[in-house]
Amino acid sequence: MSTGSTGLPKWQLAILIGAPVALGIGYLYWRKSAEPEGEGGDKLTKKKLGEIKDKTISLDGEDRSRSQDVPAKRKALTPLEEAQKHKNEGNTHFREGKYDEAIKAYDLAIERCPTTEINDLSTFYQNRAAAYEHLQKWSAVVDDCTKALDCNPKYLKALKRRAKAYEQQKELAKSLEDTTAACILEGFQNKHTLIIADRVLKELGQQHATEAMKEKTDLKPSKFFVKNYFASFADDPIRKLVIASTEPKGFVKAKLLLDQGIYDGIVAACTEEIESSEADAEYKVEAILLRATFYLLTARYPEATVDLDSVIGMELADKKLRANALIKRASLAMQTVPNIPEECFKYFAQAEQVDPDNSDIYHHRGQVYILIERLSEAINDFEKASALCPDSGIIEIHRCYASYRQALINKDEGALMKVMRAFREAIDRFPDCVECYSLMAQVLSDQQEYHEADNFFEKATKIEPENAQILVHKALLQLQWKGDVESAVQLIEKAIAIDDKCEFAYETLGTIQVQRGKLQEAIKLFESAIQLAKTEMELVHLYSLKDAAIAQVNVTKSMGLDIRSIAEMTSMPQF
Repeated sequence: MSTGSTGLPKWQLAILIGAPVALGIGYLYWRKSAEPEGEGGDKLTKKKLGEIKDKTISLDGEDRSRSQDVPAKRKALTPLEEAQKHKNEGNTHFREGKYDEAIKAYDLAIERCPTTEINDLSTFYQNRAAAYEHLQKWSAVVDDCTKALDCNPKYLKALKRRAKAYEQQKELAKSLEDTTAACILEGFQNKHTLIIADRVLKELGQQHATEAMKEKTDLKPSKFFVKNYFASFADDPIRKLVIASTEPKGFVKAKLLLDQGIYDGIVAACTEEIESSEADAEYKVEAILLRATFYLLTARYPEATVDLDSVIGMELADKKLRANALIKRASLAMQTVPNIPEECFKYFAQAEQVDPDNSDIYHHRGQVYILIERLSEAINDFEKASALCPDSGIIEIHRCYASYRQALINKDEGALMKVMRAFREAIDRFPDCVECYSLMAQVLSDQQEYHEADNFFEKATKIEPENAQILVHKALLQLQWKGDVESAVQLIEKAIAIDDKCEFAYETLGTIQVQRGKLQEAIKLFESAIQLAKTEMELVHLYSLKDAAIAQVNVTKSMGLDIRSIAEMTSMPQF
């Protein structure tokens, strides 16, 4: 669960975009303006977001005085006046909760109204849609709102009401487009509309992610990603295994390929070992574990589950092999059921019983604790891991990072100064650990110490020039520090050239292109990231980005707007 493994830690996402992106530039701007620093800001917590309910969209054309003002003499009513009279009757029925009667009155208003009076017609349709909404006749709501919008394409109430009806019908893409249009018309200033947009985006992203996971084929991660994944295990029994045999078949062949960084034939070689006779299968358990690992890395989760459970169930197998399988089973649970961390911790607890002196258990569990913001438990686990494996720079720097996060949350200046010293001591102790420089740079960037952060990214790049993620973080630094979009784009394009399977690079560049108004380019970049995503949690996030961009493209076309004018309207923030 290192920062280079599947799924970006929340703090990395925070560095990337500041908050979950709902409507790109507009939503980012709202999140920034709604969360000022210091005490007393109008900060929308998760609790407050949950308390906000959908508001009933009001009627239009209310005229309560007209029914009370009875003239002594009446002239014959014009068709429009007659239509207005029926509309007022409908409004009265509506207020009294007599929705069927209101609909009949609105029917008469629409029938009597001249077709040239499009503003009045749009009001009558919108009001009838409001009555249908109370009866939960969602198709009728959509039809009437559509007719109202045909008369008045920028009719805000009709857009919001149709968006709600589409959401009820689970036509989420259409709901998102209407909500996006409403956000644009409101200048991205209505928090209630933005919250609805965020909700629809998440639901739509979940829908797309669930469908995509069913169709996921065998992914091929980059060699750098695989190398870093294995490096995150200090006590890996497979990597430590020394094999005397030189006959290149079965597990022996798989191990040779692993040591050489050639990954394509490993699963087949492991399968050969597993399917051979008991007499010939000297490394059957090792083969099952290694095959499971590559199933996990390539998002073949059902196969990974079977193999890992097989190793876990072998009570006579070496404890290092079983503990390693349990750690990976915990990781698999976190990736496939992310909202139920107890499932993940169950496997860590079992691993702790099997091999309590295994530093990898505490290191990887500490990473999960960081993800769910249980920082005290993360620090405790990293300290255990460090005591068992004092020569690991990765473990030490992750301990420093967890301590840094806790000091920030507690607003403890003394603890913050102490942990910054610990960062520098870790770098002195582990001068060849790229993770130390990269995390230190990201922390300095968080503290707006941009020049020093840039120096640390440069040092990290010299140690691992093939590490594309460092270039992406360096690009983000350019945006935070200098607002230099062109340099940032060039760095990320260089990262993709180095590693064309770097999901982080595609996602980040796509987000930048959204903020530049280059939505079609952004959509293609998000699609590239989606192809590389390995978990449903990642897919939900990426589909939300893509769906938001598609909605903006469709809305700006239908409304005849220039997306760049929207960027100016919402005061596009710096990273």
